[in-house]
Parts: sequence; structure tokens; C-alpha cells
Amino acid sequence: MDRSVEIKEFEEKVIQINRVSKKTKGGNRIGFSVLVVVGDKKGQVGVGLGKAPDVASSIHKAVSYAKKHLQRIVLYKATIPHEVYIKQGAAKILLKPAPEGSGVIAGGAVRAVVEAAGIRNIVGKILGSKNQASNVYATLEALKLLRPIRVEHKK
Repeated sequence: MDRSVEIKEFEEKVIQINRVSKKTKGGNRIGFSVLVVVGDKKGQVGVGLGKAPDVASSIHKAVSYAKKHLQRIVLYKATIPHEVYIKQGAAKILLKPAPEGSGVIAGGAVRAVVEAAGIRNIVGKILGSKNQASNVYATLEALKLLRPIRVEHKK
């Protein structure tokens, strides 16, 4: 099979790359930590943090972790079923359903997670921390809190 024709079932988005260095006896040891969001755009999303001496290895580790820890998200049409607010640590996230055609109205960390999950119409606001990693994890927790709407049929 040709590698260039390989179909990706998941969309991968790198959120943050951190260069970290550690003092050792022989000098500084440099490594990288990468935060990645993975989703299939059909209601599954996962977040992974990978650490390695080089960026490519840390991205690979983060992606494999995220794929192993996928979460199923409840969708209603192309948005979320109800409003949700969560405070996790310093991060505060507010997510609201939006009418068809609104698009994703949200900042960087929230936008990456909801787009990977396949939500096409949503309003999101980051109220607390500016820490992207914290906001990504809080957004994932907020999406986990969603419950489906029960539709009452008239007889």
C-alpha cells in the first residue's frame, strides 16, 4: 500500500509545544512536551500529552495516547444539546449551543477541541486561565457533562 494515499480517520491538531530543560551533571538536558487534540469529527475526541527528547517523537506519543483515551461526545444536530459551564482548576469554560450556520465562535483551545469533535455550531468562552493546556482539559470535561435531549413525541 502506498503511504501517500493513506486515509486518516482522525484529525490531529497540535495545541502547544513546550521546550523544557533539566540541569544535569553533564550540562543541560533538553526535551519537549507536546499537547495534541485528536478527533474523528463524528463525536469522538481525545487529548494527549507527549514528552520526548525531540518534537516528532513527543507528537507521536501524544497522538497515540489521545487515540487510546477517546471520549464520545453527545451531539444534537450539529451543535451541543444544552449550555454547560465548568470550572476546573483556574480554567473556566462556558459552552452554548448555536443555531445552524453560526459556525464555531470560540477561542483557540476550545475551538480546537470542538472542531475535532465535529461540532459545527457553538459559542464558547474561556473565562479563567490563559493556560492552553488547562483550557483544553476543561473543555473536554465540559463536553463529557453533556446529556442527550429527550424528544417528546405528540400522539
